[in-house]
Amino acid sequence: MTNPAASPLDVVMTFLKAMEVKDYDGGLSLIADDCEYTNLPMATVHGPAGVRAVLEPFFAPTISNQLIVKYQAVEGPMVCMERLDRHQLGPDRWAELPVTSVFEVRDGRIVLWRDNFDLATLVRQWPELQAALG
Repeated sequence: MTNPAASPLDVVMTFLKAMEVKDYDGGLSLIADDCEYTNLPMATVHGPAGVRAVLEPFFAPTISNQLIVKYQAVEGPMVCMERLDRHQLGPDRWAELPVTSVFEVRDGRIVLWRDNFDLATLVRQWPELQAALG
């Protein structure tokens, strides 16, 4: 799935689209082996396996996901964006989370990814997460 000639924005958008539909293999092929992923206010993980360890259990109970990009800015290899991440938890139940992200893309793969969000906003809408968080 990697394309070293793809623009940083194209790489990030392709990755996000794959995550929306839980295409872990496709999306994680865009994560560099040495990628640093910080999911603030949570921990930092590294590489595709670390990213999978965070995202797969998080997305597992969701029926559908929408990662809606509201604003984006690109400067060289850096992509900054504001998103609204929507996670369908039941027929009429959605959790919505504003997220600010910074990505760095090198040679068609994501080498740095930071997501910033308010955990309390998410837990208010998805209280089942509280038990998983400890």
